[in-house]
Amino acid sequence: MQAGILELDLHGMNAYQAKIAIDSTLKKAKGGTYRIRLIHGYRGGTVLRDLVRENYRSHPKILRIELGMNPGETDLVLREF
Repeated sequence: MQAGILELDLHGMNAYQAKIAIDSTLKKAKGGTYRIRLIHGYRGGTVLRDLVRENYRSHPKILRIELGMNPGETDLVLREF
């Protein structure tokens, strides 16, 4: 994990548990955090990926959502580095 990036592994969670964990992480994010990397996987289905990408697209703390090279991860960008 890099400084300024929080990683949250959502494997094994259902949609409700994942939403609670993401909301909690967003509340805990301080000024030094500029990105939250959500590791949701993709081989077991897309429920968590879709939850992240649909529900947090317009969240007031999130500047934008970035999709990386790994299809099992989504980054919530809180501010520019």
